[in-house]
Amino acid sequence: MREKAVERRNVNKEHNSNFKAGYIPIDEDRLHKTGLRGRKGNLAICVIVLLFILAVINLLITLVIWAVIRIGPNGCDSLEFHESGLLRFKQVSDMGIIHPLYKSTVGGRRNENLVITGNNQPIVFQQGTTKLSVEKNKTSITSDIGMQFFDPRTQNILFSTDYETHEFHLPSGVKSLNVQKASTERITSNATSDLNIKVDGRAIVRGNEGVFIMGKTIEFHMRGDVELKAENSIILNGTVMVSPTRLPSSSGGDQSGSGDWVRYKLCMCADGTLFKVQVTSHNMGCQVSDNPCGNTH
Repeated sequence: MREKAVERRNVNKEHNSNFKAGYIPIDEDRLHKTGLRGRKGNLAICVIVLLFILAVINLLITLVIWAVIRIGPNGCDSLEFHESGLLRFKQVSDMGIIHPLYKSTVGGRRNENLVITGNNQPIVFQQGTTKLSVEKNKTSITSDIGMQFFDPRTQNILFSTDYETHEFHLPSGVKSLNVQKASTERITSNATSDLNIKVDGRAIVRGNEGVFIMGKTIEFHMRGDVELKAENSIILNGTVMVSPTRLPSSSGGDQSGSGDWVRYKLCMCADGTLFKVQVTSHNMGCQVSDNPCGNTH
């Protein structure tokens, strides 16, 4: 038994001093590696950087909203939102373009004026094809469907372009009307004032059933030519005075006989009917066989 005890002691001693017991050499590159490595690691870094950038942008937007709208513990200092959909600006606001919703209204308080200011730019209100432009020296309204101004308290129509229902009148204080094209049945002035029609270029007056110009005195002043064209006849009733200073003369012997020129002489009947006669010789009169005056020339 003593020998067995000595042998067991030697075996335990050798076992405790043998640190390589059960050791198997293994290549570490072949072991399963945990964590994000390679492309996955680079992708994770990119995602983290992107989230950081979005967080910074969100912080900047929050600071801008807080500075502009002035959000505090008691709500917004510059805006009020109501259940009826009303958005009220409590302070001076600087905005570029405003797009109201369908059938929206822009107004002020009951006892305060609504002040809209443009910084060196016109103020434009536009709804479809209707546009109101307020500039420094003028205010213009453009519309393809017409316009109407009325008193909101009395509902009386002050100015309307609905010619079928209301006769067109210039508002009180307006002395001139600037249009490019107008279609109407008649144009009249007050009994105590003159009707002046002025154009920078060419004026065309056309009537589907004729043009009638009536007045105490009718004067035409122009720099270019005057063209009177009618399907049937042109009648001048009254005293007609023509200044011949700028009219071409038919006394030029060379031009009247030239084949490149066709000249007409303007003739008038006793009742004011005008007609033309082609000039075929010198000192030719208005007595032709087919004149519309009949026996009276």
